[in-house]
Amino acid sequence: MPRTDNLYALPENLPVPVDDGACDRLLGMKIPSIPLLATTGEVVDLANSIGRMIVYCYPRTGRPDLDPPQGWNEIPGARGCTPQACAFRDRDRELQAFGVKVFGLSTQDTGYQREAVARLHLPFALLSDEKLEFANSLQLPTFEVESMKLIKRLTLIITDGQIEKVFYPVFPPDKNVEEVIDWLSQN
Repeated sequence: MPRTDNLYALPENLPVPVDDGACDRLLGMKIPSIPLLATTGEVVDLANSIGRMIVYCYPRTGRPDLDPPQGWNEIPGARGCTPQACAFRDRDRELQAFGVKVFGLSTQDTGYQREAVARLHLPFALLSDEKLEFANSLQLPTFEVESMKLIKRLTLIITDGQIEKVFYPVFPPDKNVEEVIDWLSQN
């Protein structure tokens, strides 16, 4: 299989994920206290968050030197983690104007995530849920590919440790930040 041509753009004709209702029960839930290692080296416990934060959960970022998992583009909602991260990066000033803190979250280890933060020049930290403790405690929707259990793409708006808004399914991933900004401007 050829290496990914362009991690920064979405190919045409990607399958669109369907809302399977897996996130319907999340609205209003309190975030469980689970320490997550951030790419900054700090440990973040989203349950203790004060104010509003955005946590976009994504399956995995690709790397220019590695092949994607077999059939990655055929899995609804899998492809697009890099465009989503770049979109949040590019709109960071607008998000900061709302007084929110942004995090990305995946099951990749912190070392892998640090490469993405450096390569993509992300102004926010990525959180590692490598052991799926956060995902399992909230029963977030997941899928498996090549022996990896990955979180389906969703975005949470958390206020004072409670889920205030859920975006799921997220598609196209590079437009999610626009949905978030629209919601923030109305709320």
